[in-house]
Amino acid sequence: MSEIETGNLIPRNNAYLLGFEAEEKFLLEAWKNNTLHNSWLISGIEGIGKATLAYKFARFILNADEKQKEKYTSLDVPESAVTFKLVANNAHPDMKVIERDYTETDRKKVMKSIKDGEQMSNEELKGLKKSAFIRIDDVRTINEFLSKRSGNDGWRVVIVDAIDDMNTASANAILKVLEEPPHKTLMLLVSHNPNRLLPTIRSRCAKLNLKPLPENTVASLLRRYRPELDEKNVKQLAALSSGSIGKAIGYADNAALAVYDRLCKIIYAKDRFAVADVLDFCTAGSADDDSYDLTRELILKFIAENVRQAANPEEFAKSWDEAVRIFNETSGLNLDKKQALMNIIVNLCKRI
Repeated sequence: MSEIETGNLIPRNNAYLLGFEAEEKFLLEAWKNNTLHNSWLISGIEGIGKATLAYKFARFILNADEKQKEKYTSLDVPESAVTFKLVANNAHPDMKVIERDYTETDRKKVMKSIKDGEQMSNEELKGLKKSAFIRIDDVRTINEFLSKRSGNDGWRVVIVDAIDDMNTASANAILKVLEEPPHKTLMLLVSHNPNRLLPTIRSRCAKLNLKPLPENTVASLLRRYRPELDEKNVKQLAALSSGSIGKAIGYADNAALAVYDRLCKIIYAKDRFAVADVLDFCTAGSADDDSYDLTRELILKFIAENVRQAANPEEFAKSWDEAVRIFNETSGLNLDKKQALMNIIVNLCKRI
């Protein structure tokens, strides 16, 4: 799934990118100097703008006139341009996007909606589930796409968002494409965890590692995308986001500040914590998958950010491994999520 899909803000139709001016200039100069690598691994933490950069570069490559390279000073493409609109609608004939598809059941719902000419609402789309991995059959369609020449003998672009979502079979399939990319082919691979990829995939790509955004940049983007937030919340969300505007927006839309505040109050009460407060917190945190994922993320964030302030840092540091183990076992063995949260929080209260 794309990094930021909140409201109308999705990478393929987002023209605004902040914080990666140096990387944009680097790509532009590589194109101007005819030193552009065929395959790029764009990595970094989730939600910082990797996919947005990939789509921005794709739009530029598909829109630019190679006979007039000297006139370009940025990767910007006007939103009014035909290329921009085609990419935004995932309809450009020279661009292919590979990502996790919907599960078979929900895929039928989407197809029925298209067939009936009825557009699904944002709530309906949000409720659709995607498959666990990018299917090998979807990866194999890249070969068919690249076998056809561009309409104007220009570039063809493939975006994989994210390559981390591939299993062994699909990863090996895309490796074959990377080994011998056709002329004027641009492969843009988005990755949240490049160290987990096959070494052979990493070795065949030029690297573009995007650093987390500074807090002031996250705050600036929050003011743009969530103008209803007051300044206090903007600063708190920026601090909590770890340099990810995607995380900050997700936190804003899911009342994460309130959840984190409740978590802090419980843990800082140490062994004087109120059992009722813990029960209420864990009940809310395990109410559904989204609530559980948010609570799990905030607990791990609390441990990482408070280990140095603990009375016994070495002992408190063990809480990270313990929490990760419990979360993994709960997921892998389908154990009770509420009980998992309770066990972790009670242990944190004893160690802080």
